[in-house]
Amino acid sequence: MQRLSRRTLLAGLAVGTGAVLLGGRALADGPDITRPLLFHSPRLEPFVDELPIIPRPDSTSYRIDAVSARHSFHRDLPAGPTLAYGDSTYGGPTLVAHKGQETSVEYRNAIDTHPFAADFDTTLHGLSERDRTDVPTSMHLHGGVTPPEFDGNPEQISRPGQGYTYRFPNRQDATTMWYHDHAMAVTRLNAYAGLAGMYLLRDEYDTGDRRNPLGLPSGEFELELVLQEKIVNSDGSQSIRSTPIVPQGRWEGGAVGDVGVVNGKIWPEARVARGLYRVRLLNAASFSVWDLHFSNGMPFWVIGMEGGLLDAPVHTTRVRLSPGERVDLLVDFGVLEPGDTVELRNSEPAAPQAAQIGAVLMPLFMRFRAEYARGFTGPVPDRLRGGPGLPPVVGPIPTPQNVRNVSLSQPSEVRIPPSIMSLNNLMYHSTDIEMPRQGTVEQWNIVNATPDPHPIHLHLVHFRVLGRQAINTLAMCARQPQPPIGLKWTPDADPFVVEPLRGPEPWETGYKDTVICNPNSVTRVIAYFPTADELGFDPDTTFSREVHTFDPHRAGHHAVGHGDHGPDGHGTEHGSHGDLQGYVWHCHILDHEDHDMMLKYRTVT
Repeated sequence: MQRLSRRTLLAGLAVGTGAVLLGGRALADGPDITRPLLFHSPRLEPFVDELPIIPRPDSTSYRIDAVSARHSFHRDLPAGPTLAYGDSTYGGPTLVAHKGQETSVEYRNAIDTHPFAADFDTTLHGLSERDRTDVPTSMHLHGGVTPPEFDGNPEQISRPGQGYTYRFPNRQDATTMWYHDHAMAVTRLNAYAGLAGMYLLRDEYDTGDRRNPLGLPSGEFELELVLQEKIVNSDGSQSIRSTPIVPQGRWEGGAVGDVGVVNGKIWPEARVARGLYRVRLLNAASFSVWDLHFSNGMPFWVIGMEGGLLDAPVHTTRVRLSPGERVDLLVDFGVLEPGDTVELRNSEPAAPQAAQIGAVLMPLFMRFRAEYARGFTGPVPDRLRGGPGLPPVVGPIPTPQNVRNVSLSQPSEVRIPPSIMSLNNLMYHSTDIEMPRQGTVEQWNIVNATPDPHPIHLHLVHFRVLGRQAINTLAMCARQPQPPIGLKWTPDADPFVVEPLRGPEPWETGYKDTVICNPNSVTRVIAYFPTADELGFDPDTTFSREVHTFDPHRAGHHAVGHGDHGPDGHGTEHGSHGDLQGYVWHCHILDHEDHDMMLKYRTVT
């Protein structure tokens, strides 16, 4: 039986849907009957909820339980079912760590019901009816330079009553990371339901206290903003679906939200002192790329991205952020008069394939209101790296020792379910994987042969963006035809580029772990794959799928056994010791990652 998918049907939709692309939905309007192919949130008033401040515990040891919870996303909505980490009702605390000090996270799956149990597509990656109630989870520290056994491998799952102790070395520079669920084929459901939180790494330069050598705002003048998009229902529940075209329980390919959510609230307001703030933004959406700016056009400074601080602040009025990316900003609210307000907004339209069924840009996230109090009045630093008392400069982009082409595509065939997303024209369990050699610098030419942008994330390593070029995709595919799914396809895009190389955006000049790959283009990145001696662990070691078990009816207990127990509570579900190896790279549109835009890779000696 063929799977019905939104993406399968897009090409056959009536041309008349184009008329609704000319304007966006008014923030407080009711359902838009001109867009019948989309679900809609109810009418909601913006700026009536205060921005939640995320708790920020500072420790070397945490216990984080994934739990079923209830949460209200707006003053006028009742609490609906969610998932959460720890004591939260949605999301999780911001974990704080320090360079050179290992962080231990005792993770436990205590989920009893899943908000999207009916949305599980049990045809993906061997999922079964069991997974709706015996929910698989796996915690990944996104951006962490982490041993493979602690990386949150999508096949190393914990079910309710099971858990795992993750150990993060924290040997990299200070930066903004985040932790989120990464379980095979259900990442989009678990993360959207609430399993995501931020992780701040401090070091001797970026200490996070008011005497930090860089002179950056800290304490109450440092804000974490977790940005998401959602569709919510009038009963307070969330909708993982965006369109009735796709039946419930079938993979959709990506849901565009119609309300902006920040720290778990729809269109909140934050009261800020009139001064400089450090604002860490995370695009924790499942689908959309956003071009972010302030409504009054006021400038701000980008001081860091995923891999840490830039060499110097970048003065700009906008920053483009895809799912999984983070950006570290300095924002001067001192330019506002007391009582003045400014909104954080988005100007990027919906991706082309979503736009075909009427999706439009989601324009708004939140509002800031200036108070009378003066805040942090220190200057914006001239430099962040290089010189006395500063970390080393990022330095020039190294020359690659090896160049490899990889591809992003949407193959469609009669003999498989007709819609799928793919890396290299392969499915996840392929053994034809990339195997860069440890200690080498590689250039990856990421060839996007689709009409949508894709954020590509590599686990373990950080990379530099060399640049992007548009390509003639039709001509490339005519000369280098895409074979049947399951046969590797890594076309050479160089003969088909239609413009000179465009360098990285000003805020992309540092180290990154996720990059936006534009439609019909080649994105070139340079990555160094470190050795075991440099890392302090073997990145190519084999490791077990084993997890520990616990008694969910006993509070404060620890592990009571080992082994990933099968349905009868005995034996192992997934296999023996040493049955996993390496890392993954994938699209961070979570629907794409789940089916099937994720592959394994190894760093070999």
